This record gives sequence, C-alpha cells and structure tokens, in this order.
Amino acid sequence: MSRNKLKILLSNDDGVYAEGIHALAYALADLADIIIVAPDRNRSGASNSLTLEQPLRVTNIEPNTYSVQGTPTDCVHFALNELLKDDLPDLVLSGINHGANLGDDVLYSGTVAAAMEGHFLGVQSIAFSLVGKRHFATAGKIARQLVLQHLASPIPTNRLINVNIPDLPIDQVQGIQVTRLGARHHAENMIKQKDPRGHSIYWLGPPGREQDAGRGTDFHAVEHKFVSITPILVDLTAHESLTAMSEWVKE
Repeated sequence: MSRNKLKILLSNDDGVYAEGIHALAYALADLADIIIVAPDRNRSGASNSLTLEQPLRVTNIEPNTYSVQGTPTDCVHFALNELLKDDLPDLVLSGINHGANLGDDVLYSGTVAAAMEGHFLGVQSIAFSLVGKRHFATAGKIARQLVLQHLASPIPTNRLINVNIPDLPIDQVQGIQVTRLGARHHAENMIKQKDPRGHSIYWLGPPGREQDAGRGTDFHAVEHKFVSITPILVDLTAHESLTAMSEWVKE
C-alpha cells in the first residue's frame, strides 16, 4: 500500500460482510488506503467486551480485509497491536452501523466500542451510525465530508466522536449539529416464550422511548433531519462527587 495517502482502519459490530462497512470503504476509497478488520458475524450489543479465554482466529478473506472470530473491540485491538503495529493508521472509523447509537445506546454499542478501542490506543477515532437501514450512501457521503474536514483542520479535541446520520437522501439532510447525548427510558419488558422442548426462553425487549430528547441532544438533532456529532469523554469518574465521597468514608 502507498503511504502517500491516509491510512484508515475500518471496523464495526454488524460483521465483515455488512452493507454499512462496505459503503464506508467505498466512500473513502480514493482518499485513503483502507484496511477492514471486522467480526466474522453480527456482534451488535457487544459493548467493550474482549475475548480472554480463547484465541482469536483471523482470516484474510480478501486483500486488506480481515474477518475475526471475536468482538468489535477484539478487532481493533488485534489490528493496532498486531496487524498494523509497525505502521499505525491515521484514523479508526467504526460503522456505518445499521441503526442508531443515540443517548445511552453508546454504553452497549459494539460500534462505539470499536472506535473507543482505537481512542484508547492513541488513534483518532469516529463511530458512524445510520438511524435506519436504507440510505447508506448518505452516511458514506457524510463520513467522507468529515474525514475531509479532519484533513483540512484536524479534530480539535482528543475525544472519541460519535456520529448519527438521519436515514434520508443526502439532499434532505438539513446540516450538522454538535450535540450532547440524550437518554432513554428503561427498556421495555422482556419477552418470555417457550422453546420446542417447553423450556422458557427470554428475548430482550425493545429500547425504551426517549426521556431526555430536548434541543441540544443527539435525539433532537436527528429527529429534525440533522447529522448529530457528539464528542464523548471516556473518563467515567464523577469528579464533582469526589469531595462528598471523601467526607462520607470518614464518617
């Protein structure tokens, strides 16, 4: 591969054969050398899980495309610590996810987790999600626009970036808004069924409805046909609570 161009690692949680990741690769093909390292199957909801008790099996399924029997985090960890360790990529991009990653979805999302692993390992990382499953070409164009913006003027913060794109033709997208994460209500009740042998089985219920979706949130932006861009702080420390907790433990 030529090193005159950008080098971009792509991963996802929908699997190496998913439409979204190939739409992203297509949109960026003339801008960068693309390496795809993605799970061998759908691993949506895997969050930041790593495979610790069995080896990762990696298959080079076509030039610069690798299938990993593991989680999205495994994929990026393998790519940056083994496959590309001697020539790290300029960007880690995750997606394009088949569905939204808004609000507290980011806690469960394998798409966001793949980008987060890139962030942890020192590479600027962006997660892309299409709020639907139709207009991947739109999401690809938005991703390309943001990569070009980064080339012209690097992202001015050392943060993981979460991007959600309305599922619309590109000419219906109203623009881009920088947002905060909204929040959902609790998920719906689990769905209980019986398997063919009469044993109980349980399905997760659908996500809860939006609870915090006012102006300024990612939910609000997408609802009003804007692309949502949210910088994410990975440090989960509740800094404002440290003093109160210190006093509490002394009591």
